[in-house]
Amino acid sequence: MNRITYHPIGIVHSPFRFPEGTPIQAAAAKDIQARIEIFPEYSKGLQDLEEFSHIIVLYHLHIAKFKSLHVVPFLDTEAHGVFATRSPGRPNPIGFSVVKLEKIESDILFVKGIDILDGSPVLDIKPYIPQFDVYETTKNGWIEKNAHKIGDQKDDGRFKI
Repeated sequence: MNRITYHPIGIVHSPFRFPEGTPIQAAAAKDIQARIEIFPEYSKGLQDLEEFSHIIVLYHLHIAKFKSLHVVPFLDTEAHGVFATRSPGRPNPIGFSVVKLEKIESDILFVKGIDILDGSPVLDIKPYIPQFDVYETTKNGWIEKNAHKIGDQKDDGRFKI
């Protein structure tokens, strides 16, 4: 297969400088505010985005390192296949977060509920649409017995670079 190349459309400015202590999911970062700067050449693409309360941010996990196809995720003590987890250490370090869009000023998105490291390159932004993005599930794997632990869970350093 040919090489795939992406170019960032922006950058995240968040209070999280290091993985350790960062919320492990946006659901654990409800009140955390941040800014997403969209590069000028992409700012026209923001038209009408402010009409949505939440957005999906796809970003490059720029300091994550892939180490193994089996990982012990934050909410469990047993190893699972990396594709059955949200571990940052992945073959292709792509992250996604659903965040609340507070407002847009020029090419700056003001968001809330972010779990993304400062300086993370943004690959894409999509509107969160419940009619498309919410599914009734019938099974939730290993997380079923651990979902109650999310609370305000923070990175404990287990995926150090």
